[in-house]
Amino acid sequence: PSVPKLISCTMLAFSLSSSVALNLFGGKKPGRGTLYSDITQTIGNTPVVKISDKLNPYPVDVYAKCEFFNPLASVKDRLALAIIQDAEERGALKPGDTVVEATSGNTGIAVAMVCAQRGYDCVICMAEPFSVERRRLMRMLGAKVIVTPKAGKGTGMVRKAEELCAKHGWFLCHQFENEANWKFHEATTGPEILTDFSGKKLDYWVTGYGTGGTFNGAGRALKKERPDLKIILAEPEDAGLLASGIPTERLADGAPAGSHPAFKPHPIQGWTPDFIPKVLDDAPDQLNDELVPIPAASAIATAKALAAKEGLLTGISGGGTMWAALETAKTAPEGSVILAMLPDTGERYLSTPLFADIEADMNEEELEIATSTPSFQLVPGKEPVLAA
Repeated sequence: PSVPKLISCTMLAFSLSSSVALNLFGGKKPGRGTLYSDITQTIGNTPVVKISDKLNPYPVDVYAKCEFFNPLASVKDRLALAIIQDAEERGALKPGDTVVEATSGNTGIAVAMVCAQRGYDCVICMAEPFSVERRRLMRMLGAKVIVTPKAGKGTGMVRKAEELCAKHGWFLCHQFENEANWKFHEATTGPEILTDFSGKKLDYWVTGYGTGGTFNGAGRALKKERPDLKIILAEPEDAGLLASGIPTERLADGAPAGSHPAFKPHPIQGWTPDFIPKVLDDAPDQLNDELVPIPAASAIATAKALAAKEGLLTGISGGGTMWAALETAKTAPEGSVILAMLPDTGERYLSTPLFADIEADMNEEELEIATSTPSFQLVPGKEPVLAA
């Protein structure tokens, strides 16, 4: 073909491919338009996604803020960056130091990530019942993981972390007491929601609590700009610490003095340790409009439904938060808008009750599909079949 025709064909192909790309990216240009100097710069600005009528049949709109879009797939990436950055700025953390935290897993993974990027040694204390995949992820990121006995509960892993820091002079993150935690959410998570809902309705915001940082910080930012917004706070039905009305006794640094009498073990990992965190206690009075107890089975079932019906792979805590949002939707006025937080990814729960009835091997239905054509069959009790 002639040169003009070749140029014309090339330009047409480029135009078509650009058009396809714009359609794929919702009308936006592909790429982020920037280059990042390190992984911590990608923390935050997580997307808000609408829940379809497959899961939400009510005459309201329900959305999810997907915190598993953070680089290490949980909301705790924000906390880890906040605490380490704050400590560096205050001179409390210097090159060559060791960073320590007590965690159910997501905070430890996030702290290990930031320490790997910054060059700090990292030691994580984690109670025995939490999922083993979390330990492996932290070790993959270079952390040392100290597993504490199940009977010690959350306070036991906190005591161990304090003990190690006292002996070795290491830096303790104090995620449950550190105000840098909630202040980061006030500066990022809350404003992100306000930006995404700018010019739009938002009537309810639903969240659970682990440390209480998201609730306290983002809640402050949201209530300041939208005082009529109703905040729904969720906690496990099996561990109704706030519902009990009994305060947590504290040491001088704000850490818990002991285990809360209302605590019972529950499967919603990352939520509600066996004490009320100081970060949660420091939230303004009446910040939440309603406290919703979450049945464990409902949290698990809703997490599974989010995956199977919406393609949203979140953990048990995300299932619990969405269950509270859908319960709110049942009685909310028609046309209401509800936003629920999805704190982490379902991949953190492979060894937990969330995946207990999900088999690795083919089930009967899958075997029927496999044997519906003659080649490459792997049927239990039979020789593998390659080409028919």
